[in-house]
Amino acid sequence: MMLLASTSLGAAGQFLFKLSVLGDGITYLILAAGVLAYFFSTIVYFYVLSRAHLSWTYGIGGLSYIFTVVLANFIETVPFMRWVGVVIITIGVLLIGKS
Repeated sequence: MMLLASTSLGAAGQFLFKLSVLGDGITYLILAAGVLAYFFSTIVYFYVLSRAHLSWTYGIGGLSYIFTVVLANFIETVPFMRWVGVVIITIGVLLIGKS
């Protein structure tokens, strides 16, 4: 559950980074929210690393790619082949999660 929180926060941070630079300039409040999300993602990830195997933890971390593409879909067009990649990553994460 904590790893899910870490990957979700990391994806949210990336999404907020992108939102902060849309338009004419940088929106510093959104950028700060992104940095904060990334910071908490890292703190939670350290906690997970202290309690789980690195090979499992890093593999499940692939969820961040999935979450980020889903969020990106709200502000940009995600090409079909990228969705195919997300499906392949999802299968890989499921296989790692079962091990």
